[in-house]
Amino acid sequence: MKILKFGGTSVGSVESITSVCNILKKYQKNNQSFSVVFSAMSGITNDIIAMSKLAAEGKAEHQAILKQIEDKHVNAVKALIDVKVQSRVIANVKKLINELEDVLNSVLQLWELSLRTQDYLLSFGERLSASIVSEYLKENGIPCEYLDAREVVKTDSNFGNAKVDFKATEKNIKAYFENHKTTQIITGFIASNEGGETTTLGRGGSDYTASIFAAAIGAEEIEIWTDVDGMMTADPRKVKRAFTLPALSYVEAMEMSHFGAKVIYPPTLQPAFNKKIPIWIKNTFNPDFEGTIISAKSRPSDFLIKGITSIQKIALVSLQGSGIMGVPGASARLFNALAKVKINIILITQASSEYSICFAIEPADCDKAKAAIETEFAQEILDKKVDKAHIENNLSIVAIIGDNMRHTSGISGKLFSTMGKNGINVIAIAQGSSELNLSVVIPEHDLNKALNSLHESFFYFDQNSLNLFVVGLGLIGKTLLQQIQKQAEFLLAKRLLKINVIAISNTRNMLFNTDGIKLEQWDTDLEPKGESAALPDFVNQMVALNLPNSVFVDCTSSKEVIKHYEEILNASISIVTPNKLANSGTMPTYQKLRNSALKHGAKFLYETNVGAGLPVINTLQDLIFSGDDIIRIEGILSGTLSYIFNTFKGDKKFSDVVLEAKEKGFTEPDPRDDLNGMDVARKILILSREAGVQMELGDVQVENILPEPCLKAKTVEEFFTLLEQNNHVFAARRNKADAEGKVLRFIASLEQGKAKVTLQAVDANHPFYSLSGSDNMIAFTTQRYKERPLVIKGPGAGAEVTAAGVFAEIISISNYLKG
Repeated sequence: MKILKFGGTSVGSVESITSVCNILKKYQKNNQSFSVVFSAMSGITNDIIAMSKLAAEGKAEHQAILKQIEDKHVNAVKALIDVKVQSRVIANVKKLINELEDVLNSVLQLWELSLRTQDYLLSFGERLSASIVSEYLKENGIPCEYLDAREVVKTDSNFGNAKVDFKATEKNIKAYFENHKTTQIITGFIASNEGGETTTLGRGGSDYTASIFAAAIGAEEIEIWTDVDGMMTADPRKVKRAFTLPALSYVEAMEMSHFGAKVIYPPTLQPAFNKKIPIWIKNTFNPDFEGTIISAKSRPSDFLIKGITSIQKIALVSLQGSGIMGVPGASARLFNALAKVKINIILITQASSEYSICFAIEPADCDKAKAAIETEFAQEILDKKVDKAHIENNLSIVAIIGDNMRHTSGISGKLFSTMGKNGINVIAIAQGSSELNLSVVIPEHDLNKALNSLHESFFYFDQNSLNLFVVGLGLIGKTLLQQIQKQAEFLLAKRLLKINVIAISNTRNMLFNTDGIKLEQWDTDLEPKGESAALPDFVNQMVALNLPNSVFVDCTSSKEVIKHYEEILNASISIVTPNKLANSGTMPTYQKLRNSALKHGAKFLYETNVGAGLPVINTLQDLIFSGDDIIRIEGILSGTLSYIFNTFKGDKKFSDVVLEAKEKGFTEPDPRDDLNGMDVARKILILSREAGVQMELGDVQVENILPEPCLKAKTVEEFFTLLEQNNHVFAARRNKADAEGKVLRFIASLEQGKAKVTLQAVDANHPFYSLSGSDNMIAFTTQRYKERPLVIKGPGAGAEVTAAGVFAEIISISNYLKG
């Protein structure tokens, strides 16, 4: 025989009760004998608790809830039961409702609700559902009998969470089943004490009822039918990629249910464990899915762990002081004091020095625990040998569980590495000697991030995901989104990397979607589906989401955006940006951002600050980290100025070359913003700082190549007029260079701790002599590259190469997070 149990959602509606009947018919067709335990209809137990509390407070509002309960059950009868026998079944429902009302009225008059009365009130939920279902099954050709579990399941008088008398209960159940061979429809959750008074087995106790009956009759299997596909790797409400576990051991399931996996009720396992009865977890609404089997031995698994579970709200209580160091019995005194006031300890951890001990409890028990501890250790506190109990709230527990953890090295390292890279602080740690469970206490606001990042790390260890927040949808930002969309399939297939763009913003609108924005239509969705853009709101929402593996991408050149960098890094969100303003700002800001990134496990990447897609900064860092000494850095760091001076030859006029560059879109709207050399100065400043030189922008010597009248021109048109009048200035420098067999190049350099930006004439022996078009070129002269500099050459500007550089750094962050 099998014992099946159907939960509240399985009998919560007419449709679900019909599904239950169809499942049982299949068992009947296969000649499988079974009996079934039923919970109350979904929501009814909570309704009864609410009614009883109202009545105990002297409030008659409970009548409205009672009417809803009556209507729900009567309507179910009318929909399920044939008209010919409806009146009898409805009469039974009304009889039970009247009894329930009488008890509630007594509570209302007395303004008193004892646990004994509460248990009796709660029994009506299961009695109503099981009686209706039994009648419906009989009508559908399944011979069965209604069994009120109070007749056979005996407990002590600990109302609300009664302890089962297994000896008496097993005797009663065996005797009952010997005399009743047909299918039994059993009320879950409820029992009775020696005097026949109603008791309950604790919330979720219908699972326990099924296990008690199965153990008593020696059932071949227990099936717990619920509304999920079995025990899952994590809570699917918090972790979208959670999946069903095919098998668990009793011990694994016990650990998972204790730490928040609510698919089964923790005590359920013990009777089955003792009799080695397998337990199946199956889905009423997906009955063909195999589900999860829980048995004495776990099946082999490809994963290091079986599951990740959590308790969302706990408080951590700490006791410390020399008065408990090496003092025999100190821990016993502590926990005896807590036991006396009925406080359940969820987790315990103690320092090896024995100077402190901390433990997790329900937040509601904090005041009671503090009072009990400070009473027990009053003398030690008075003598200042022990501090007063310290309580920390707003915490959660995350636990990783599995048989495979035993004697497997690296699991704790993987856990702590994943948490650290996502900026999650671990407050306390506990692990049993069995090595089946490793639990950590973390801030509650980090719970979802912890669950998702750990789930990805342990169950999708060959995969990775990134959550991007992109600000700036101009040419570079737009191109980046196009590149991500184009490469998405390839990265998922070849790199097992999924990039989710969670939010985008320009100066007018911003759009958030935690499931990921559809990149093929972001531009059409931004305005109608988005909201008005406000940078502080964007940052606040991003930080509040607290998603794992988050990356902020700044594709602007805005001073306002960089003001938020420190806040973003402090939230353990990495930053990738071509915006050079932060790194060329003040030296304290430059250092502060690096310190924030290091402290909070985030990455701050800005390769595209200097050479667009060219590997300039990474190369410089590699040289320095590998022990090379930088002697000199020289660079043509502006694609615009590179084009202008590479084109300024022969009899071409300088003003014509600049105008041509503007018309091709190489220059800023006002070419003076390029020709003043400040953009180049910012780039050599960044390289100088990367080389270890502490320097401010004002320390960079910048040659002013424009005549004074050109600088003072009030409009761009006036500038070009004056530039044409001063063509002779530039022609003279070019002619002089030509005469010496040289060419003009606008060069930034760092040497002996000094940086400068100048227009120089270089000969054929110089690396920059043969440069053409708008290419950038950087030459590193070092101890290792002394005779022939290390040269990097290529496009140093343009949306495609800059966006590609940003994209490459985004991918590099995925490698860091995965490693």
